Amino acid sequence: MLAERRHHLILRALRSGGPAAVTDLSEQLGVSPATIRRDLVKLEEDGLLTRVHGGAVVEEGDQPFAEVAEVRVTEKDAIAERAAAMISDGQSVLLDIGTTAYRLARQLHGRRLTVITSNLVVYEELADDEGIELVLLGGMVRREYRSLVGFLTEDNLRQLHADWLFLGTSGVRPGGQVMDTTVVEVPVKRAMIKASEKVVLLADTAKFPGHGMAKVCGPEELTAVVTNEPVDAVTHTSFQEAGVEVVVAGKVQA
Repeated sequence: MLAERRHHLILRALRSGGPAAVTDLSEQLGVSPATIRRDLVKLEEDGLLTRVHGGAVVEEGDQPFAEVAEVRVTEKDAIAERAAAMISDGQSVLLDIGTTAYRLARQLHGRRLTVITSNLVVYEELADDEGIELVLLGGMVRREYRSLVGFLTEDNLRQLHADWLFLGTSGVRPGGQVMDTTVVEVPVKRAMIKASEKVVLLADTAKFPGHGMAKVCGPEELTAVVTNEPVDAVTHTSFQEAGVEVVVAGKVQA
């Protein structure tokens, strides 16, 4: 069995049944425990699972917005402040779903900007700011995560162009690939990338490697990454080779 196929089956087993032991996975897939251990190491390096004693688990994705919004607020605010400084008045800005994009929206009050978003919390934050031209994308409402998705959202994006996209993520692999836990959000994120002149990834240190099963884009589609601490050497090299600027809140990572 090819390694890629084993990896798919391992992740499927973990998502359907919770934690799984090396011995159980070995029996299910008909390979040696040593092979399973190597697979688990590789999948953990890619941010797709967490190894535990005797086996592995996959973290639950897609937490409700209200829960995620209370986590690492200081780090998100530092990232948001630095990202806001990149934008010039008069420009158009696409804000992705997620809590870091919401923290960025809070930094934009009083600016003369056009803000385009599928993030309902961003819309609510900026709705009363008369200096901001606010464009809310259509689509199917995901109530728990306060976002709009689907073909209507993607079709709206095909008719628009933005100077900046500030993109969220569930995790970043060492090769620089941007990942997401929720497949339904990925087409919208990809449509946002196509609609934007510059793409900036907002990712605190917990997102390296973070987690996520669906690839949003590779590093070559990013302009910059804004984070709150220097990223690991392997990921930083991947960004460098792709020409991506790594901005640590307050400085640029060399």
